[in-house]
Amino acid sequence: MDDQRDKIELLRTVAHPARIKILEELAKGVKCVSDFGDFLGINQPNVSQHLAALRSKGVIDFYMDGRLRCYFLVDAFIPDLLGILKKQYDSPLPAPACCPVTRKGKYPGERRR
Repeated sequence: MDDQRDKIELLRTVAHPARIKILEELAKGVKCVSDFGDFLGINQPNVSQHLAALRSKGVIDFYMDGRLRCYFLVDAFIPDLLGILKKQYDSPLPAPACCPVTRKGKYPGERRR
């Protein structure tokens, strides 16, 4: 699989509110399975499904500490992605002055839908 497809699949995998919360917590450090249910407000089987999906894409992994599964981030891209998602932008990008091909036409000032 090519690199672009891998990135697209990664974005599809993390594009869920519960998974984003899981990744935000793991960015702070290692968490055990029991820690996730407390802040996610979802049942244990559902938490396990989200963790399995993230693990299957190589985003996270775990180790056993006695009977506890302790999860941690593996993919170095995730902290950068989380930072971008948290970033606040004050304004949109500036409008073009004209068409880059014909060098004519002016942006009317209103976005067309």
